Amino acid sequence: MKTKLVTLPPDTNVFDAVDLLIKNKISGAPVVDKDNRLLGVFSEKSVMKVLVEAAYEQVPADRIDGIMNAEPCTITEDTLLVTMAQIFLNSECRRLPVLKDGILVGQVSRRDVVQAATKTASTNSHHHGEKHLLYLSAIRAMSDAPNV
Repeated sequence: MKTKLVTLPPDTNVFDAVDLLIKNKISGAPVVDKDNRLLGVFSEKSVMKVLVEAAYEQVPADRIDGIMNAEPCTITEDTLLVTMAQIFLNSECRRLPVLKDGILVGQVSRRDVVQAATKTASTNSHHHGEKHLLYLSAIRAMSDAPNV
């Protein structure tokens, strides 16, 4: 989980927000209020929405709160790794804001989940060079897999 995040207030100008994403080489950022409560996520997909709206309606949004994803997928600090993987597989989410009592405390990306799974697999390896399966409960060696 990353805890040092680039965040945006809801009244940020769209072009300033885009510049911030580009400058920080990130694909999205949480939008939070003054109390760090998550309001949504502004992402590259949000920018695409602005481009399409501007092309058809000639009235692009000027603030990010009008185009951000106001209902992003979120998790808590105790969400299991496999649950995070399932969320990423079953949704278009690229990042999962981590909330504690509605307050943004961090964020997990797809890459974070892959790195954690890889680290867990290598740490739990009992036999060198053996293949591993990701089970719901843990990473186990292929020799521990049930016969099917």
